[in-house]
Amino acid sequence: MSESPQDPFGFFTQFLKPGTPNPFMPPLTEEEIDRKIVEMRTIEQWLTMQVGMLQMTVKTLEMQKAGLQAFKKGIDPNPDTTP
Repeated sequence: MSESPQDPFGFFTQFLKPGTPNPFMPPLTEEEIDRKIVEMRTIEQWLTMQVGMLQMTVKTLEMQKAGLQAFKKGIDPNPDTTP
């Protein structure tokens, strides 16, 4: 760690020195890169599916709201008039 307690970024600056291995981004082999690409594509497909389901849920709720409004209007076509 850094010698100076006044330097809040001292711990991180030691990783920026030339020749120091970076523990936050280890070197990747071609196989590891291919595996990461497949993982990211899988996550992308899952997220796309979740967005589609969310959009379908919102549309369903909007249809239910419109149906309830139509039902209420059918029961009381003139809400301003009182007998």
